[in-house]
Amino acid sequence: MLFADDVVLIDESREGVNTKLERWRDTLEAKGFRLSRSKTKYLHYRFSADKGGIVGEVAIEGAIIPRVERFRYLGSLIQESGGIDEDINHQIKVRCKNEKMLRVFV
Repeated sequence: MLFADDVVLIDESREGVNTKLERWRDTLEAKGFRLSRSKTKYLHYRFSADKGGIVGEVAIEGAIIPRVERFRYLGSLIQESGGIDEDINHQIKVRCKNEKMLRVFV
């Protein structure tokens, strides 16, 4: 069985994301793949200064998708707030740990 991980769907509206998600699911299933409902999550990221409220839910065939406040994508931490502090702190810790491991072997 083949797997496709970490797909990003972006739209300006919740309805647009739901439409794209259903289209993605239909396409996968038409090719014999399956979209895991238990592993699918979404993050609401505000690309603009608009701090409007969140309206509606993201769903696959009526099943509500859980919302997360942060998501690791291609090694970077994307946060709902748009902040990067947590990602930078993580990168520093990883580099320090790697340097310590290198010192052991040198």
